[in-house]
Amino acid sequence: MIEARDISAWGRELGFGALGIARIDLPDDEAWLKRWLALGRHGEMNWMARHGTRRSRPAELIPGTVTVISVRMDYFPPEAEPAEAVLADRSLGYISRYALGRDYHKVLRQRLQRLAERIAATAGPFGYRVFTDSAPVLEKALARDAGLGWIGKHTNLLSRDAGSWFFLGEIYTDLPLPADEPGAAHCGSCTACIEACPTAAIVAPYELDARLCISYLTIEHPGAIPMHLRPAMGNRIYGCDDCQLVCPWNRYAQLAAAPDFRARHGLDASGLVALFSWTEAEFLERTLGSAIRRIGHERWLRNISIALGNAAPDPAARSALLSRANHDSPLVREHVAWALEQHQAAGRH
Repeated sequence: MIEARDISAWGRELGFGALGIARIDLPDDEAWLKRWLALGRHGEMNWMARHGTRRSRPAELIPGTVTVISVRMDYFPPEAEPAEAVLADRSLGYISRYALGRDYHKVLRQRLQRLAERIAATAGPFGYRVFTDSAPVLEKALARDAGLGWIGKHTNLLSRDAGSWFFLGEIYTDLPLPADEPGAAHCGSCTACIEACPTAAIVAPYELDARLCISYLTIEHPGAIPMHLRPAMGNRIYGCDDCQLVCPWNRYAQLAAAPDFRARHGLDASGLVALFSWTEAEFLERTLGSAIRRIGHERWLRNISIALGNAAPDPAARSALLSRANHDSPLVREHVAWALEQHQAAGRH
């Protein structure tokens, strides 16, 4: 007979910061998701609605599922340039700390698979599937119910002993394992994350409008970024961490132990002009094995165009923008033209 404490111990051996077990009943979270979708707050992430109740009903996604093993893994990269310093220097491009190293999907999926195989070696063959942000899964709700923390006012999972700088992963299983107690909330009266959001995307405590969120805009949004939001994006070219940077609980966050999450190619503090000069081939080469690669070269240039438009006007930035003014992509051309207009307007003052 397999024991939950054995699974937890094996998880720690594989580098997970914590492991818990959740039941699969999520009626309140399903109601919240339906309301969020009805309000259109998912933007153009149509797949959020397309999967229906399979996201909130694990047994519909994977028949036979009775419990979910939830894990977390710390990712904050050691030795990276301080995030606040990069954000303050508008000549640099800010990339969300989770994306500076190797693609987390691959790292966690491999370790979850090894954990499942370890369980099978003791319990015998069993039904399971491993997930890491790769299927219709309410991972934060499941992690909360597995006792890994609580969902904060910024809608990220928080832990009293690990903050929020971690990834989540799951094993859906047909093993009738004993569930842990859900995590209790500890945000209290704090509203630091709401006040810090550059685009006011946290429209109320525990409610995020993705259409305003810089992470959504720079990663998921396929078209032109709304003009009124561009100035607030500053130099954030892939994702945004502001709500996490101000969270008091992140004073307890742990640095990543896995070397996979160390910053690569100097992306923790690279100059915008240099990043903008990358050809598509260079982009693909330098983002190989990185989560950044999924946005493609066109969105990469779109995002950096906005950051250059928000930067202090100088000859190097202007020259870089002019080099892309006749780009093949209408999307890139439009954002380059906007950036050049910002420089021209700044020069008149």
